Amino acid sequence: MRPASTSLACTLLLSAVVTVSAQDSTASKLSAAQVFSFQQKVTVPVEPAVAYDLATGDLSGWWDHKFSQQPAQFCLEPRVGGGFWELFDEAGNGVRHAVVTWAERGRRIRFDGPLGLAGNAIQMVHTYDFAPATGGGTDLTLTLNAAGQIEPNLPALVSQVWQHFLERYRTYVVAFHASGRADGRPKQCGPR
Repeated sequence: MRPASTSLACTLLLSAVVTVSAQDSTASKLSAAQVFSFQQKVTVPVEPAVAYDLATGDLSGWWDHKFSQQPAQFCLEPRVGGGFWELFDEAGNGVRHAVVTWAERGRRIRFDGPLGLAGNAIQMVHTYDFAPATGGGTDLTLTLNAAGQIEPNLPALVSQVWQHFLERYRTYVVAFHASGRADGRPKQCGPR
């Protein structure tokens, strides 16, 4: 009888130690959520509806940060509930970087998701506002709001990456405008 009670006591003690240890481990990893936000603006030589169209649909002409070297699709679906998709292949393997929560052609598109920071405890809301620019063309204003587990250098890094994207977008739109062609890029994208 004694060995069973000793075994039970040892089991209960071990269980208590494991529980306390697990609680201490969890407590030491808790951190406060942080936030950051910024705005950036780029002016392009096309009307707002065209600027919107060139910022949505197939993004492969100007967006150069991807998880896959040659994705089958890389696009921002311009409809509420649409995705910011990077499909690795025709089978539908890939990632949805964000979900579109507001789509109003020529005026605004908003998408909510971590983009290239997928897998981290961070959420970002990106808004592109399109407005006629003084002197012609369109001002695209990006507003980014982020919350979550944010390392000290992350806000500056994300801001620099967006400066890079907006400059590539501007260059793409300028070349498109100079070509005189119509936008024939597909708008329907994502897994089927």
